[in-house]
Amino acid sequence: MSNHPNKPPVVIIGAGIVGVSTAIWLQRAGVDTLLIDREGPASGTSYGNAGVLASSSVVPVTVPGLIGKAPGMLLDKNQPLFLNWSYLPTLLPWLSRYLSNCKPEKVTRIAAALTPLLGNSLHDHQTLAAGTGAGKYITPAEFSYFYRDREHFQSDSFGWQIRREHGFTWSEYEGDALTDFEPVFAGTQGYAASVHNHGRISDPGRYVQQLASHYQQNGGKIQTATVEDFIVENNTIRGVRSADVTIDCSAVVVATGAWSKALMKKLNCTIPLESERGYHIELYNPSKLPRHPSMIASGKFVLTPMDGRLRLAGMVEFGGLVAGANTAPIEYLKRHIHQVIPDLEWTDVKEWLGHRPAPTDSVPVIGETPSVKGAYVGFGHQHVGLTGGARTGQLLAQLISGQTVDIDMTPYRVDRFT
Repeated sequence: MSNHPNKPPVVIIGAGIVGVSTAIWLQRAGVDTLLIDREGPASGTSYGNAGVLASSSVVPVTVPGLIGKAPGMLLDKNQPLFLNWSYLPTLLPWLSRYLSNCKPEKVTRIAAALTPLLGNSLHDHQTLAAGTGAGKYITPAEFSYFYRDREHFQSDSFGWQIRREHGFTWSEYEGDALTDFEPVFAGTQGYAASVHNHGRISDPGRYVQQLASHYQQNGGKIQTATVEDFIVENNTIRGVRSADVTIDCSAVVVATGAWSKALMKKLNCTIPLESERGYHIELYNPSKLPRHPSMIASGKFVLTPMDGRLRLAGMVEFGGLVAGANTAPIEYLKRHIHQVIPDLEWTDVKEWLGHRPAPTDSVPVIGETPSVKGAYVGFGHQHVGLTGGARTGQLLAQLISGQTVDIDMTPYRVDRFT
């Protein structure tokens, strides 16, 4: 029920984890909302992610040394970086700004910005899911990083030092201790660091859909439509427009992930955003499963046990929003799972491509636009959208409903790129 019965609703565009979380938190604050999505809840990246509440993933892709390694990675089919070469001219302006963040001091700044969004993700999701029925999909779990050997682990010391500085703790294993800890990788991985106080979502798509169902059951409205423009009067949002309908609103939230760039232009905001295309394959009825979500450091992909299947997700491909799936990343995953668990068997495989929203500085864009009052945004989480989605929705709801926001929102401001 709204605190202001005659006031138009807050329209939230995008029914992924950020949009659904925002809707639930606003509903709990007594604010009328309308959730709009072109396909329905969890139809995009919120469905196909790795399913890990990866609180310690505060170290961005743009680490020192990436610039020197990237050309060789792009030319090696056994490396986890792919590029649609025809897209390169379009990508170059974004890419140059993106790679400028590979300096140690910039990585440190990015990690400091990400930690308040990600650092307590298990609790954030448990709080969001409380009373919704979606909590059954959340399982506390460690997040384990597996390396070829100790030397390989030590080569990642820069990232691990950043995690330590932000309060993350972990246990390390090798030899017999590693085999006892995670027997499925015996003989292929020689060292592990398992980070404490993480979680996993056993079925991300159903999890977000259950949250959306709870929102509807409590009076929330969901509409299938494609928002194409906004109605702005006196620099204040008044409505949204799709192909055949105009909807009045008291505020709007743009939470459309990698598709947000075009809508932001309608709000006079230029955001340097690209799709960091990600793939997954799911192996149904696997003969064995890892005990925890597991990052294979040599392949830069994650194995997550889910309901009746094993999901392999990760890697990076740049190729925009339009191009279809590339077979190379899928074949890469299939080759590497045989290297990591040589005797693994399964009955069926399903493949998926999704689009992670990537700003040039790897920090989400969250808050009110400087150009249009009442227009809010929440996107740009790259590969940690599920992890940070619950907290992002809570922060947006606090901003919109006038509650106290308990973190410094400066790092996420919309106008930081100008």
